[in-house]
Amino acid sequence: MSPIAASGAVAASPLARIAGIRARFEPTPVADPSTTASSVGEFSSLLSSLLGTTSTEALGSTASPLLDGLDGSGSSTGERIMEAAKRYLGVPYRWGGTDPSSGLDCSGFVQQVFEDLGIELPRVSRDQARAGTAVPSLAEARPGDLIAFGEPVDHIAIYAGGGQIIHAPRTGDVVKIAPIHRTPTAIRRIVGDGTAAVGASGGAAPATTASGSSGFGATGVRGDLAAITASSPALAQYRDLFVRSGQRYGIDPAVLAAVARHESGGNASAVSPAGARGLMQFMPATARSMGIDPMDPAQAVDAAARYLSQQLQSFGSLELALAAYNAGPGAVRRYGGVPPYAETQNYVRRIMSTLSSTSGARR
Repeated sequence: MSPIAASGAVAASPLARIAGIRARFEPTPVADPSTTASSVGEFSSLLSSLLGTTSTEALGSTASPLLDGLDGSGSSTGERIMEAAKRYLGVPYRWGGTDPSSGLDCSGFVQQVFEDLGIELPRVSRDQARAGTAVPSLAEARPGDLIAFGEPVDHIAIYAGGGQIIHAPRTGDVVKIAPIHRTPTAIRRIVGDGTAAVGASGGAAPATTASGSSGFGATGVRGDLAAITASSPALAQYRDLFVRSGQRYGIDPAVLAAVARHESGGNASAVSPAGARGLMQFMPATARSMGIDPMDPAQAVDAAARYLSQQLQSFGSLELALAAYNAGPGAVRRYGGVPPYAETQNYVRRIMSTLSSTSGARR
């Protein structure tokens, strides 16, 4: 059992005690959207004295168990984001605030919630409103998506579902759940089904699960594993991993080798400028959500095979599955094919060329 999962057994007690402490200072339950905090300083000092820690630690450090089981399956992910967000209900708004013990502004609140889940977001709202992947309309928004307002962006919140947001609204108010009061100018999905890339060169990557096999025969091209690994000696040591994971998920092992070749050049210690890690170049948030160590080649290859299997099931085309690996399945759906991004088009072209040139065989 991982340290994160193991810590869940002790997290409930501090949380229960925090709730009890809050109840002494707040006239209504924490879950009530109209909740207010009457004495931040007294609340903070009492937390410190009872729990033997700072209030920031008390509010934030217990959130790590939320990572256990975060799988990007839409509602499950949204529930975990909302669970993390609701822990800050009643925390006062403070302009420029990033410390829950003294107050949070709108972007400080959003950043803190996702930080609790192991996901790094920019500090200010205008940059947060460009993170993740765009959601076309409020009708398609899910709990946990970011909702931005203003042009340029002057406020950001987390969608709570049902036309409501959870946010830190203004001076004199507190973090609360409230109806959306003006038209959003951006809706962004940070974690969830089809939101970003596993092997992309930048941005957050999605948590993804995959099950079953895809039947690689429908994809048209089958590469030659021996030829690909021979052309890149660093890959040769991972040949058995490609075969084993490929057989497990119905993916041509040559495809996995070609992806590894173009992602990392066979370097299992590779770290990209954007933070993608390991042989298959998983972003940290994706690796955590899939329950893998991206620097462990066996885990990374298995996860890549799982992901590609899911995309092959969804799109029935190797080209589109590779595009989803690089740009995210949401982008593939949005454009009805390989997205018109130079990086993604070149990525798909290079891998397909590698497969074709090593075998030339068509099924």
